[in-house]
Amino acid sequence: MAIKKSELYNSLWKSCDELRGGMDASQYKDYVLTLLFVKYISDKYKGKKFSAIKVPEGASFDDMVDLVGKSNIGDDINKKILYPIKEANGLNDFPDFNDEGKLGKGKDLIDTVGNLILIFNSPDLDFSGNKANDDDLLGDAYEYLMRHFATESGKSKGQFYTPAEVSRILAKIIGINSSNSTAQTSAYDPTCGSGSLLLKVAEEAEKNITLYGQEKEIATANLARMNMILHGNPSAEIAADNTLSRPKWKNEEETGLRTYDYIVANPPFSLKNWSNGISISNDEYGRFELGIPPDKNGDYAFLLHIIKSMRSNGKAAVVLPHGVLFRGNSEGEIRKNIIKKGYIKGIIGLPPNLFYGTGIPACIIVLDKEDADKRKGIFMLDASKDFVKDGNKNRLQEKDIRKITKIFNNFIEIPKYSRIISLDEIANDKNDYNLNIPRYIDSQEEGDIQDIEAHLFGGIPERDVKSLEKYWNIFPDLKNSLFEVQRAGYYNLKVSNDEVKNTIFNHPQFLSYRNQLQKTFDNWIKDKKSYFEQLDKGIHPKKEIVDLGDSILKTFKKDALIDPYNMYQYLMLYWEEVMQDDFYTIAIDGWEAGIEWEREIIKGKKGKDGKIAKDKAIDGLEGIIGRMITPELLIQEFFAKEWEAVIDFEEQIENAKAELEEIKEETEVENGIFSDLEKVNLTSVKGLLKQRKSEKAPKEEIDVIENYINLNEAISSFTKLIKIQKETIEKLVIEMYPKLSENQIKDLVINKKWIKHLESCLHEEKERMSQTLTGRIMELVERYKVTLPEAETTLKEYETRVKLHLQKMGWQW
Repeated sequence: MAIKKSELYNSLWKSCDELRGGMDASQYKDYVLTLLFVKYISDKYKGKKFSAIKVPEGASFDDMVDLVGKSNIGDDINKKILYPIKEANGLNDFPDFNDEGKLGKGKDLIDTVGNLILIFNSPDLDFSGNKANDDDLLGDAYEYLMRHFATESGKSKGQFYTPAEVSRILAKIIGINSSNSTAQTSAYDPTCGSGSLLLKVAEEAEKNITLYGQEKEIATANLARMNMILHGNPSAEIAADNTLSRPKWKNEEETGLRTYDYIVANPPFSLKNWSNGISISNDEYGRFELGIPPDKNGDYAFLLHIIKSMRSNGKAAVVLPHGVLFRGNSEGEIRKNIIKKGYIKGIIGLPPNLFYGTGIPACIIVLDKEDADKRKGIFMLDASKDFVKDGNKNRLQEKDIRKITKIFNNFIEIPKYSRIISLDEIANDKNDYNLNIPRYIDSQEEGDIQDIEAHLFGGIPERDVKSLEKYWNIFPDLKNSLFEVQRAGYYNLKVSNDEVKNTIFNHPQFLSYRNQLQKTFDNWIKDKKSYFEQLDKGIHPKKEIVDLGDSILKTFKKDALIDPYNMYQYLMLYWEEVMQDDFYTIAIDGWEAGIEWEREIIKGKKGKDGKIAKDKAIDGLEGIIGRMITPELLIQEFFAKEWEAVIDFEEQIENAKAELEEIKEETEVENGIFSDLEKVNLTSVKGLLKQRKSEKAPKEEIDVIENYINLNEAISSFTKLIKIQKETIEKLVIEMYPKLSENQIKDLVINKKWIKHLESCLHEEKERMSQTLTGRIMELVERYKVTLPEAETTLKEYETRVKLHLQKMGWQW
């Protein structure tokens, strides 16, 4: 059974357990990713004479497996496998597999490296049959590992990785498919790290693209080179050197920097030693014509390098700290000159704590030299609140990425979120070329205004009721069902507090709206059901989810109460968790893969004696893994009656347990029937029964003891019956898998799995919307329920009671 995308991720991450503890993530990532790389190129290119990647004779992954258990395994991997691969493909040095300081000494090193190799020797990790549309599965797995390595590497060592969400935004806003440039184009990243930004641009491009990158850290540059190969871009050129002092890529005359159509970058923030090795006042590449950055802050040095590397109609998107927008002195002068040139097309403010190397907020500066002299303004977007907490970091959700890119690309102005700022406004005396986003966009939420008159005399302010206008526009009569005028400018609640929810949920206009919403969703599902049924081998899952996302956004675009981006997020989450595995399965093997299942295997772990226990299969229904269809889905559809017996037996057990608890509570008390027993269990109680019968105890006591025994025996019997029934169902399920027809598979996967889940998402969103209205009304009611005079009266009453109580205790007040 071909491996699922999620299973590939988990398998690779587990390989890290072999190294975790001996070194930190910034180090062991190099070993894991190197093995993944060697395995991949061996499966894909071994024995192919004219391929882009060379696998020298005797230097394949199979040759690496042959070294497992040998005393010289580390040294041989370095010399006989990695070195030839490096030389044949122009790569940088690989990590040292004979490093005793990291991998252990003697037998520890032999075992660690050997176990790691054997993990990658799994039949599930066979990439030889991968088609072109499968390659991104491996590339995405690489990205998955990089993200986890960055998370574990800590603040100072996670800078090799730009979060994929940020990379995707840059790739989507740079305009790579909106221009009229030729079919051949180029992209460049002067601080490419592991190469994720370049790859996202290549993925976004609908044209042939040549990739160039430079990275100061040699090990990280090697990661980038491997990343390019794993993502199907073996011709990408990655240089390992300092971009500012020794830029690798020159023009044909070698007299200046090579220029590019598109540039993306996430330079190291505020680099202090950026000027080392640079003749700033006489830079041979003319990068500092617009100003010289301060000695101890390299943000603008990288930005100026990028501007110089852009073609006359070139475009760029750069991640920089917010300080570049407002810092003064030399940086302020550079910023002023860049603005006057018209190079800045837009600015996006990102949430804080997104990046692994720093917690400070960052921004994306979008540059465009095309028609720069005609530019009259800068589009600003404040996305600082578009995130979700993910452990100790913030993370952009799919809906955030989609919203940011759509609004930016279309220059949509939204109050408190985005607007076009004229260059005149930026240049006026008040702003003086300061680009700090809060100067131009006030994104602060308006706080609730406490109405003093309402606190004094009661009533709900008309202003607060009007703030719910989007609801009243859709069900206007509901407002009159809930509120009545108390006095000018104030309302009373017309129904009791307990009836607010029922009044809303049962109102005809509210019900009509919910029905219409369901109808809208049903129409979308009807259309998508036909689309789902047409899926077949060779589909491109990433393209399919883009089209699905577009369609759900379009479907709910005009709804006044349901946020279409929330529906989009539900879809994308389900895609990540379930649907993408199913789509990749269909892409590779078609719907017939729905009949495939296997036993879940628990991998044997190394014990204290150093030996690895045997792998163990999980018996029973719990151990069955369906490739597309779970056992639960088959039971629900075909064996529901058989499963009802299991449920009935479980209910009988729960009832018996509840009755046993009552008996224990009544008999374990002092002088109770079981009070003399050291332990109350079936064996001890049976002994007690025998004893009390011989002593001719009262019938009532004997009945209680016998009832306890009978209940325990009933639980035991029902437990055995459950086991027998589950074994019967397990056999039926296993027999059912190969009998499934393609139509049955489609019905189960599409209707009972995908559509059923998406329907539950709509229900959740409807409930959220309904509860939001109900909660807001109850909040207003509670706020002004007790007037200030009433509160003072109540306070005086309590004060009087306290004084009387203290006097009774002998205290004078």
